[in-house]
Amino acid sequence: MKNARFLADYGMILVLVLLCAFFSVVTYSDQSPKGAAAAKQIVAVIGQQFGKTPRMLIAASDQPDDAAFVASIESALTASGAEVVAIVKGEPKDAREALMKINAAGGKLDVIACTQVTGAWLVFSDLKTNFPALGEPRVIMPRSYRWPNFLKSENLLNIANQIAVIAIVAVGMTMVIITGGIDLSVGSLLALSAVLCARFIRDYAGGVNASLGGMLLACIAAIALCGIVGAFSGTMITRFAIPSFIVTLAMMLVGSGLAYILAKGQSIYQIPDSFVWLGRGADMFSMPNAVVLMLVLYALAHVLMARMKLGRYLYAVGGNGEAARLSGVPVKRVLMFAYIASALLAGLGGVIMASQLKSGSATYGNMYELYVIAAVVVGGTSLSGGEGKMLGTLTGAFTIAVIQNGMNLTNVESYTQKVVLGLVILGAVLLDKIRHAR
Repeated sequence: MKNARFLADYGMILVLVLLCAFFSVVTYSDQSPKGAAAAKQIVAVIGQQFGKTPRMLIAASDQPDDAAFVASIESALTASGAEVVAIVKGEPKDAREALMKINAAGGKLDVIACTQVTGAWLVFSDLKTNFPALGEPRVIMPRSYRWPNFLKSENLLNIANQIAVIAIVAVGMTMVIITGGIDLSVGSLLALSAVLCARFIRDYAGGVNASLGGMLLACIAAIALCGIVGAFSGTMITRFAIPSFIVTLAMMLVGSGLAYILAKGQSIYQIPDSFVWLGRGADMFSMPNAVVLMLVLYALAHVLMARMKLGRYLYAVGGNGEAARLSGVPVKRVLMFAYIASALLAGLGGVIMASQLKSGSATYGNMYELYVIAAVVVGGTSLSGGEGKMLGTLTGAFTIAVIQNGMNLTNVESYTQKVVLGLVILGAVLLDKIRHAR
C-alpha cells in the first residue's frame, strides 16, 4: 500500500524523468560550440601555441552568434597584445578578398580563427600555395563534443518558457476540477485578455509611447475583466445549477466572439518594445520572467491547497458537495472562488502571451483549454473531483511540454504529435480510473 501511495503521488515525476532520459539518448549528437563559448576555447588554444602576440585573421559568418564570437576573440587577444590584421564577416569571397589584400601587401599571418562553419571554407584549404606571402598560418576551429540536443540549456529554457502560460492557467483549472467542475472558457479568455490589454495600451495608454504605469493599468484592467466573466460563470453554476460544462462552453464562444469584435479580426501591435519584459525578459539567474512568475504562483497555490482552510474546502466540495454543505462549508462561495480564480489566471496568461508576441490577437489561446485540461489530468487530478495536487499539475504540464519538444527534436510530424498527445491523455484518465477501482 505504501508503494502504491508513493506511485500515486510521485509516479508522474518518475515518468517525466524517464521521458527526459529517453529524449536525451535519442538526441545525443555532435555539438559545436558557438558564440562566446567557442571564442573562449580558441583564445585558450592561441595563447598556448602562439604566445601573446600572434598576427591573426578572424573569419565568421554574419549570424548573431558569430558576432559574439568575433567580439569576444578580438577583445580578449588585443588586450594581451595580439594583432588582429583583418576581420571577415560574411562569405568565402569576403575571406578571399581579405587574404589577397594581406598577401599583396606582403603581410604575415600566424593564425586564422574560425567557427566550425567558416573553418570548412575551401579558401582556407591550401593557403601556402594560393597565398605564399602569408607564411604558414594555422586554421583553428572550436573542437566539437557530444551532448544531447534535448539537454542543451537553451532547449530546456525554451521548454519552460513555452509551457509557462499553459502551466499558469492550469493552476486555476486544477482548483475547478478538484471541485468537480470544468472550465472550457480559459482559451477564449486568454485571447480576450491579450486583445483587451493590447487595445488598452494602444487606445488609452499612449501606444508605442506608453509608460510603465499605463501598461500596468492596461494589464490589470484586462485581467479584472476576465475575472468578471469568471464571476458570471460561477453565478450561473451556483445560483441556477447549470452544469459547468454548459456554462463554460457558452462563455468560451462569448469570449472568443468578443475578442474578434474588439480586435476587428486583426492583430493589435501598437505596443512599446519594453512590454516584452514579462514574456521574454530574463532577470533572475537568467531564467525567463514568465517562468519565475509561474514558479511563484505554484508555490502560493500549493500553500493555499495544502495549508489553508480554503484549500480544504475545495477538496471537500469536490469529494461530496452535499456532505460539505451539511458540515458548514460555504459551497457556493467556494465554487465562485474557483471559477473566478480560473478566469483571472487565464487573463494573466493572455497578458503574458501578449508580452511574448508583442501583440494582441483573437487567435491566441486556440485549443489551449484542451492543453490545460490535459496538463491537469496527466498530473493526477481526478475528473471526478476531490483529488489532485499542484505539484502534479506542474509535472503534467512539463510532461506534455517534454513530449512535444522531444518529438520536434526527433522530427515527428505535427499530426502524429496530436495522436501521441491524445493517447497520453487517454492513458492518464484510464490509470486514474483503475486506481480508483482498486
